[in-house]
Amino acid sequence: MNSSVMVEKYINPHTDFGFKRLFGSEFNKELLISFLNAMFHGEQNVQDVTYLNSEQLGDRADARRAIFDVYCENDKGEKFIVEMQNVYQEFFKDRTIYYSTFPIREQAQRGGEWDFHLNPVYTIGLLNFNFAEGLDNAKRWHHEVKLMEVDTHEIFYDKLTYIYVEIPKFDKQELELVTMYDKWMYVLKNLSGLMQRPAALQERVFTRLFEQAEISKFNKQELKMYEDSVNAYRDIVNAIRTAEKTKFAEGHAEGHAEGMAEGMAKGIAKGKVEGEKEAKEKMAANLLSLGVPLETIVQASGLSEEDIQNLKL
Repeated sequence: MNSSVMVEKYINPHTDFGFKRLFGSEFNKELLISFLNAMFHGEQNVQDVTYLNSEQLGDRADARRAIFDVYCENDKGEKFIVEMQNVYQEFFKDRTIYYSTFPIREQAQRGGEWDFHLNPVYTIGLLNFNFAEGLDNAKRWHHEVKLMEVDTHEIFYDKLTYIYVEIPKFDKQELELVTMYDKWMYVLKNLSGLMQRPAALQERVFTRLFEQAEISKFNKQELKMYEDSVNAYRDIVNAIRTAEKTKFAEGHAEGHAEGMAEGMAKGIAKGKVEGEKEAKEKMAANLLSLGVPLETIVQASGLSEEDIQNLKL
């Protein structure tokens, strides 16, 4: 048994198992309903949700598929995609736009006449990093994006909404929690580091959450699944830190390169590259054995899909 997991009293919601246990199961759907209503500040009144197939296929047999963390619709037929994203991805905005096309296209009525009426679609990205590309200087941690008429700044189409939540930017302490959204954000950021339920979280829904999040109540199968999920999460986090350190080291080395003999520099660089590649391949192989999606492994390791596929051979 992984002793580091047992040190924690509550699960880490950033892990795949942790997030889906809290928000992706029919048994705990009241947690998802509460979170959605809190995030929309009362503008939504979600009474119930129905979980939909999280694996979406394209129109063609060779089309790229999409696998959502949580995909559901409310009692009014509005669609919600909710994703926990731990790794910065260069084309993450493109990915969210692409994901939103699946619940749009599936509303097309086949056969007979259809007037193109669509139910609203919401794509929600819970980001365990600070977003860039237009949001890097923003101090707010909640970003809501809709189609807008540029000159008037008026909403052009209100049925397609993208919400990006930067979890690291949320810095409120327990005594500063006022709204339900504040409280949910505090949970998302701090749950795995808590040893008891904070006094500020007295609502009934949080009673449910802390009961479901307590690791000591897991059966053997649940504990094994959670440990595997934690290991995969830590591999991703370590890969990011390694990449950041490598980038810094490369920049530092470059600044001193002129003062070094060319042959020595090449020898050091070659050994470094080979060592880094071996470490990346080892990490990727570990993630493969845990069943982590190929797309996530590409992001975490920096290896190509082809390189990762070759590790299976």
